Amino acid sequence: MKRYVSMTIGLVTLLALAGCGYNSLQALDEDVKAAWSEVQNQYQRRADLVPNLIEVVKGASKFEQETLTKVIEARSKATSVQIDAKGLSNPEAFKRFEEAQRDLSGALSRLLVTVERYPELKANQNYRDLQAQLEGTENRIAVARKRYIEKVAEYNKGVRFFPTNLTAKYLLGLAVRETFSTDEKAAEPPPVKF
Repeated sequence: MKRYVSMTIGLVTLLALAGCGYNSLQALDEDVKAAWSEVQNQYQRRADLVPNLIEVVKGASKFEQETLTKVIEARSKATSVQIDAKGLSNPEAFKRFEEAQRDLSGALSRLLVTVERYPELKANQNYRDLQAQLEGTENRIAVARKRYIEKVAEYNKGVRFFPTNLTAKYLLGLAVRETFSTDEKAAEPPPVKF
C-alpha cells in the first residue's frame, strides 16, 4: 500500500511539473536572449560604420564640424551604454540604452540631411558605399528590433499567464522584460535647411 501511495505521489508530482511550464519558460528566455544578441550585433555594426563615414565626410571641404562632432559624441555615448540579457528586466537601464541608440540615429539622420548640401560629397563613391551600408544596417536594426519585440511579447505572456506565472516567479525568479517604445519625435522628419 505504501508503495502504491509513493508511486501515486510521484506520478502526480511528475504530471504537475510537466504542466508548470518550466521548459517552455526556459525556451522563451533563451529566445529573448538570442533576439537581444541580434539587436546588439546590428547596433555594433552601425557603430563600426560611423567612424568610416565620418572620415569620408571630413574630406569634404567646408563641411559643418558641429554636425560631425554631434555624430561622434552620439556614437561614443551609444557604445558606452551597454545592457546584457540580465538587464532586460531593468526599465531604467533599458531606457538609457534605448535613448543612447535613438540619439545616434538622430545624429546620423541630421548628418545625412546635411550632406545633401554637398554635391561633391554625394558624388564620392566611398560616401555612397558607406551610405548604402548604413541604410542597410538601419533596416537590419529595424528587423532585429521587431523580432526582439515579438520574442519579448511571447516571453512576457509566459511570465504573466497562469499557471506558468507561478513557475516563473517562485521557481525561476523570472520577471517581465522591457521592450522598445516609440519616440514621438521620430514621427517628425528632420528639418532641412539650405
